[in-house]
Amino acid sequence: MGDQKDQKETKPNQRPLLTDPPFYLPEFEKSYRYIIDEYDVIPKDIAIFMPCAIRKPYSKSPSHQLIRTIISQVLDPSRCHIVIFGTCGIVPAELEEMYPYAHYHYMLGKCKDSKVLEDFLRIETGRVAGYLEKTRHVYKYRIGYCIGLFRKALIQGSQQAGVPLDLILPTRDMINKIIEEGDCIFEEGSLSMEEYLGEFCDELIKFRNKLPKTDRE
Repeated sequence: MGDQKDQKETKPNQRPLLTDPPFYLPEFEKSYRYIIDEYDVIPKDIAIFMPCAIRKPYSKSPSHQLIRTIISQVLDPSRCHIVIFGTCGIVPAELEEMYPYAHYHYMLGKCKDSKVLEDFLRIETGRVAGYLEKTRHVYKYRIGYCIGLFRKALIQGSQQAGVPLDLILPTRDMINKIIEEGDCIFEEGSLSMEEYLGEFCDELIKFRNKLPKTDRE
């Protein structure tokens, strides 16, 4: 997912590329408040929460394309809403080209500053909670596909909002397996790894098959 060209060029409307930790920047707080206070989220049966990506817009990311392909093969895309979260805050996927979401480059995985990591978790937990509270009655089911601090923020945000996640993947057993193998750049590997994607597909199928008949048709 290394996109050297994307790191250097400005984005669609020639705005400057933002390279500071996004969760500190006023541009991201302003856009988050727009989503929470003004944006009307169209009701869907299933919300699928996916981490943001280095390549912008997110839908052009190779990993996102793999994940989206699996979702479309297992679930009815018209009944699903993809929501992106992470260093960007939290944003419905259809707004991925809105400023500043297509205009930043930052990789949390390379950060070693414990204060910055703690701040990210605190800020992102609050933003996730705010979105879950806003959409409490918008979705019937909520699925998360994430690892690392993103996963922790999603879980804590769910707990803070009192809005449960129906499924969170990869499973802890699969994450532990990847950690034990220990041959990844990052401790928990990448969501685009074959092991994670295979489990994601299998668990989505199980989830779909357990849904009431009215929610499968």
